[in-house]
Amino acid sequence: MKDMKNIKADVFMDLRGVACPMNYVKAKLQIEEMKLGQTMLLYIDEGEPIRLVPVSLQDDGQEILKIEKMEEFYKLLMRKAV
Repeated sequence: MKDMKNIKADVFMDLRGVACPMNYVKAKLQIEEMKLGQTMLLYIDEGEPIRLVPVSLQDDGQEILKIEKMEEFYKLLMRKAV
């Protein structure tokens, strides 16, 4: 996959500073509004959020396309698959 600078996501959510499990809940609610195949770029914090949110999204059947570490947070690109 190309560098995430060139990715144009359909939806963007900045979940930095949002504690678990609320960051996952907010992402899940947004995903429900999306169409199949649409992509969402999430900004999430280090620690528990980056360990739990991608796994939870995959467990729901969503496709994780890329995770990129920035200086103090992560960019997570996912595609709605179900």
